[in-house]
Amino acid sequence: MDVQLGFGRGKVQLTLDDERVLCTLHTGVVAATENAQAIIRRAMAQPIASPRLRELVKPGQKVVVLASDITRPCPTHLMLPEVMAELDEAGVDRENATVVFGLGIHRGHTPEERRRLAGEQMYDSVRCIDSDPDDVVRVGTTRRGTPVDVFRTVVEADIRVALANIDPHYFAGYSGGSKSLVPGVCGRATIEANHSLMLEPGAAPGRLNGNPVRGDIEEAAALVGIDFILNVILDESKTVVGAVAGHVTHAHRQGCGLADRMFKVTIPGRAAIVVASPGGHPKDLNVYQAQKALDNAAQAVRPGGVIVLVASCVEGYGERVFEEWIAAAASPASVVERIRRQFQLGGHKAAAIARVAMESRIFLVSDLPETMVRRLWMEPFPSAQAALDAALHDQDPGAQVILMPYAGSTLPAVG
Repeated sequence: MDVQLGFGRGKVQLTLDDERVLCTLHTGVVAATENAQAIIRRAMAQPIASPRLRELVKPGQKVVVLASDITRPCPTHLMLPEVMAELDEAGVDRENATVVFGLGIHRGHTPEERRRLAGEQMYDSVRCIDSDPDDVVRVGTTRRGTPVDVFRTVVEADIRVALANIDPHYFAGYSGGSKSLVPGVCGRATIEANHSLMLEPGAAPGRLNGNPVRGDIEEAAALVGIDFILNVILDESKTVVGAVAGHVTHAHRQGCGLADRMFKVTIPGRAAIVVASPGGHPKDLNVYQAQKALDNAAQAVRPGGVIVLVASCVEGYGERVFEEWIAAAASPASVVERIRRQFQLGGHKAAAIARVAMESRIFLVSDLPETMVRRLWMEPFPSAQAALDAALHDQDPGAQVILMPYAGSTLPAVG
């Protein structure tokens, strides 16, 4: 059989015998009966546990719209016009509206990237800026001890609207909801303290109840408040198949119900080899982002097996501290031990990769130099076919393969 996998903005292909394939993991199919704009518009007109946005806002109020950065596939350019239409109906002057792209600790955007995210018309009519983790206001501390430092522009707004897509997250359960504010537009101390909870029980992909990271996010965000959300669910082709709007928690939970049906996939057992792609751009922009696909693939490979990760990583490692931890590491085990005694944002990604490397071999097909790949405890290959052939040679003659063409969005569970 021939298999195509996303790689950057293109595709790569590999061929393998049908009998080798244990299963191919795809997200669940949700038939979209309307186009994306109609789905989003209907969600805005039928908010969950909330009045319509036009009824929440008054003329003269300052409105901030929180949006995802370029590392996320959120179709802000489709969502923002519907939000602005509601604000127009409420009599809000465009000069009182600001779109804030939540960077977390990611790099800033170029003006062209912000224009592409917002869409031409919106970018020319609404102020669009990046969040600044160094220009923050301390608004309180959560019960778990997380200091909550939020971008000043967001704190000073009268109304906050959050846009996002709902995707599995490897320790916060799912993206979306309050996550647009925390960690989206927070300072490093907040993000670091919140993310340190990933080491606690219950911090797992697809889990919301009893998840310490998600609980801390929502408590922290409530200190500032999100007045309204618009979240979408995307299928494998990044097409909008569902949308929810309204109350920051109730609407989000309803969206996560649809996400559960799409992203949680049962497998008959773990395989000797897992071939995984994050799905292409933007989820394989750098190693920092592609790690999420690796973490999901690790749930499908047997101990001692091989994960073939196909991810462009054209922007390199993607984060300074992450790179420093990788450079300083003596071994995968040393990183796992270090993160438990010295949690540091960026280092947590190095530890996540190290945990997988301790259990499995990782063959990486990427645009990275070979030396950078080997520092990650991975083995570089020039093509997906070469990596798969080497994996088949490495394992038992009857080794089977699980294919994960959208590994960043599929949560395998042995059932």
